Amino acid sequence: MRVTALVILNSAASSSSSPEAADPVVLANATDVSRFGYFQRFAAREFILFVARTVANRTPAGQRQSVQHEEYKVHSYNRHDLCALAFMDDHYPVRSAFALLNQILDEYQKAFGESWRGVKVDATQPWPYLTEALTKFQDPAEVDKLFKIQRDLDETKIILHKTIENLLDRGVKLDDLVEKSSDLSAASQMFYKQAKKTNQCCTML
Repeated sequence: MRVTALVILNSAASSSSSPEAADPVVLANATDVSRFGYFQRFAAREFILFVARTVANRTPAGQRQSVQHEEYKVHSYNRHDLCALAFMDDHYPVRSAFALLNQILDEYQKAFGESWRGVKVDATQPWPYLTEALTKFQDPAEVDKLFKIQRDLDETKIILHKTIENLLDRGVKLDDLVEKSSDLSAASQMFYKQAKKTNQCCTML
């Protein structure tokens, strides 16, 4: 079992009905891309942020959902436009994943209150708690032990999408979003296309 990344975003701007609605803003993120080759790590980090923004943008306030791709899952929880995401392999228990996201949001609001609502640009400084959580909770047993998982979490209320494409609006393709994304450099876009050709697309999730 592996947790590859934890990301917190301000999705308030993206939830607006305005055509000029902005993308979600990254408030904090922690990633572990050590399993990738040295020259793939930058692209992997960029793709994680791209997917995080894409999923957060499509997770309504109050909703929990999981997006599955091959053996990986992206879990997302939007609490009043403060959205936490976890990139995990398919063996990490869903209940543990959402307990972790809930705790991360609690800790973020304890540390920063409602100040995040005014944040308009991506954070560049690491949040130590999130970095520590990424390491500590690689083992879901640690989540269960520390948070005493809520047994009342109804997994049937978690929306599961079999692929990222299932999450997107009708007529929208992931390839098109990749080409338009400001998160992805030309090198990362090429990495995505090459990975897709070799049937390894999105394995950084």
